[in-house]
Amino acid sequence: MLKRPGSILYGDIMLREIIEGFGDEVVRVSTPVRKELEITRYLLRYRDRPVLFEDVDGWQVAGNIWSTRERIARYLGVGKEDILHILADGMENPQPYRAVKDAPFLKNSTEDFSLLELPVPRYFPEDGGRYFTSAIIAAKDDDGFVNLSFHRMMVVDERRAAIRLVPRHLYSMWRDRMERGEELDIRVMVGNPVHILLAGATSVAYGVSELEIASSLSRKAFGKPLEVVEVGGIPVPVETEFVFEAKILPELTDEGPFVDITGTYDYVRKQPVVVFERMYHADNPVFHALLPGGYEHYMLMGLPKEPQIYAAVKRVVPKVHGVRLTEGGAMWLHAVVSITKQHEGDGKNAILAAFAGHPSLKHVTVVDEDIDIYDDRDVEWAVATRFQADRDLVLIPNARGSSLDPSSEKSLTAKWGIDATKPLGRREEFERAKL
Repeated sequence: MLKRPGSILYGDIMLREIIEGFGDEVVRVSTPVRKELEITRYLLRYRDRPVLFEDVDGWQVAGNIWSTRERIARYLGVGKEDILHILADGMENPQPYRAVKDAPFLKNSTEDFSLLELPVPRYFPEDGGRYFTSAIIAAKDDDGFVNLSFHRMMVVDERRAAIRLVPRHLYSMWRDRMERGEELDIRVMVGNPVHILLAGATSVAYGVSELEIASSLSRKAFGKPLEVVEVGGIPVPVETEFVFEAKILPELTDEGPFVDITGTYDYVRKQPVVVFERMYHADNPVFHALLPGGYEHYMLMGLPKEPQIYAAVKRVVPKVHGVRLTEGGAMWLHAVVSITKQHEGDGKNAILAAFAGHPSLKHVTVVDEDIDIYDDRDVEWAVATRFQADRDLVLIPNARGSSLDPSSEKSLTAKWGIDATKPLGRREEFERAKL
């Protein structure tokens, strides 16, 4: 195992050991906690600290594990500004994973279980039910391609849930089977380390396996490929705490309401039904409760989009120093981009490229390399001293945006960008005084 600063041990370890490695950052709750709303109260109270619940109906539950950039960067062994670079490398250069014969979760296997008895929380009062929120789904198509992706699932009864499928890869795989009147065999994974979670949240071309992106991250961080074990013919990472054999049926049911990343309720839709058939879990497993609209949700959903914005901007401005999706914009709707201008107009080109790189983006601020994009006050200072609305504002009305933005109408939004960069011919007039 590797040891890095912060007393975190790395290697062949499970989630509880990773959490224990965070030391005094962790809030430990030893008294019994109800899965109906009470878990949420703790996660909201300690939004940027890991919370470990020792007794939720007899199970261990953790949330807010990956709720800061700094904690994720420490686990991966990089600076926070480098997370986007190792993600970009993983997406562009996926690496093979290694098949092994055993995994901790294979120690406990049963068909005698009920979803109603598991510590699956109801997070908010108007939720349509109790929700799996951190679950990653593994599926294999007829050609052997393995896809990983995040999907929320609302518990319907002891063995069934409604799964939210957006029209992407898993949806396409399910649709192909449904049109043939068949079920889609899947594996549901809960309780994964962050390199697997981030890989599962990437948006890459069909045929690029997120397992291989996770393997690339593993090689970068730990010097070894991702290890997987086959469960009924579908590879699953060995670090996973819970694994369920399940099938997505060719039938629909109501799913929702559900609080999404903006902290507002998503509406009820007809979504496919999942039937859970067998459960595996490690000894003393930790169930990962991902708070909807919490900082951990921001990180896992937003960080994989930053490399896309970076790549898009770099195609039009050669020197791009960083990209940050901001917490104030739910790490989905607002971004800050740092560049070095070589020509007047580079700032506006960077704005347009950022919108192309992440089509859900609603607002972007472009700043010079002397601005700390992780410091909201520094960014606001740049806007205050280097921006004039009549010449530096880019406004794009009636553009396709994010369906998660409640102010949009049928996903149409007004996008706007702020060019807060210094004019090339007068740069010295905009420099801060230094000792």
